[in-house]
Amino acid sequence: MTITAAAPRHRDAILLGILLMLVGDFMFALNDALGKWLVGSYGVGQVLFLRSLAGVAVILPMVLKAGPTSVLRLERPRLQVARAVLSTAEIVLFYAAVASLPLAYVMTIYLSAPIWVAALSPLMLGEAVGWRRWSAIVVGFGGVIVALQPSADTFSLATLLALAGSLAFALMIILSRQLRATPDVAIVFWQTVGALAAGIVLVPFDWAPASGRDIALMGLLGVVALLAHLLINRSLKLAPAAAVAPIQYTLLVWAVVFGYFIFGDVPQLSTAVGAAIIVAAGLFIFERQKKKGTLTKETVKTPPG
Repeated sequence: MTITAAAPRHRDAILLGILLMLVGDFMFALNDALGKWLVGSYGVGQVLFLRSLAGVAVILPMVLKAGPTSVLRLERPRLQVARAVLSTAEIVLFYAAVASLPLAYVMTIYLSAPIWVAALSPLMLGEAVGWRRWSAIVVGFGGVIVALQPSADTFSLATLLALAGSLAFALMIILSRQLRATPDVAIVFWQTVGALAAGIVLVPFDWAPASGRDIALMGLLGVVALLAHLLINRSLKLAPAAAVAPIQYTLLVWAVVFGYFIFGDVPQLSTAVGAAIIVAAGLFIFERQKKKGTLTKETVKTPPG
């Protein structure tokens, strides 16, 4: 009787986890679109500073509730610092790239991160990667090349920034997998503090007068991103990573929708084809990781941007 009753509750928990992941990814995509709109008028440092300031203000009550030791007693402090640096770098690089590139184009490049992770796992995590995943890695990077359509006319500094951001995002994921014992509140707190510190350094160089509305929108970036983090973390407590990992690719769908309706961006055929190849390769890698037992929540808990 108990087992029979538990099965529907388990299914309900998984469905709720999937729903929370969908909402969390939508909020991240909305956050990315709003960030692109703001960096069109303001410097990356200014946006990063006000976004992070609002994020710290929101997360501080959670830290106080959990107790200061939850963020002060950390495993492997050097890796914590490295992760915070990489997290900040990928945000800065994302904003710098979308300032002049279509949102869907940049998101396509960033969603190649799972392919980077699979390629770097043997070196950084000591994981064995078989020929099937190596084949998917090669195909996935082929998709990146198709999406980039590299030539003297199409390649730009912004494209290089997006590529560097996707690599920073992948390295952050790998470090997250090495810091599994760290409480979520500590991970998000130091990630936000790191971004705030970078914002403090950068803001004197590109501060511009802003309306009260735009200042509020920059602060909203931090609140939305933090709420999205919490939703995704909760999702991964309710549903297995294998069930929700593919959902992160809805970020690309939202990037196309927001890019078209807000910025008038129509994805090029090369971007669409490259994105399809990257998604197919990523899903295959996720499936192989699930079978090998190496797919973890850290792989999917922090969408880009």
